[in-house]
Amino acid sequence: VSFAHSVLAGLWALFSLWHSPELLSDIQDGYSVSGHLLVCFSSGYFIHDTLDIIFNHQSRSSWEYLVHHAMAISAFVSLIITGRFLVAAVLLLLVEVSNIFLTVRMLLKMSNVPSPALYEANKYINLVVYFAFRLAPQAYLTCYFLRHVELQGQGAFLTANLLLLDAMILMYFSRLLRSDFFPSLRKGSAGRDVDGEKFLID
Repeated sequence: VSFAHSVLAGLWALFSLWHSPELLSDIQDGYSVSGHLLVCFSSGYFIHDTLDIIFNHQSRSSWEYLVHHAMAISAFVSLIITGRFLVAAVLLLLVEVSNIFLTVRMLLKMSNVPSPALYEANKYINLVVYFAFRLAPQAYLTCYFLRHVELQGQGAFLTANLLLLDAMILMYFSRLLRSDFFPSLRKGSAGRDVDGEKFLID
């Protein structure tokens, strides 16, 4: 389900911005039906995944997932209700393009079929895509919100969410670098395997 959401939402976000590039000139009040439906779709996915984690008693092991989903749901619902900052949400959902390759990475690690060449290729593609679709949109929106959005009401709430997400994304990026490029820096904790972190792919 997570992989299907990444494929659908990632391609949908790309299509929305390609089809209506003028949206990028109005982050606060730009609107498109496609973008609005995308945010509704992703909100539904995050709600479904949150309930799945809770009902399957995985809250303790997936607490980072729950924090991320709570932030996404609260932010997206506020956008859906007010109709403002929908373009920001579409830009943030470009992250799902990166999640596609992170999921492929995880599947290659879990596979019993040795494919070092494929894993190596995906490792570098993953790094480029991570910068292009996760770090770059996040950095752009953070700068935009801090410079142009009034820090009160919805603007303050979304800015706080964005800054928390910045910290989380940098933490996940450091995990990815340690795991794939600097394995000697990984912490050898028996109870915590960086490669197996569910949240590394989301």
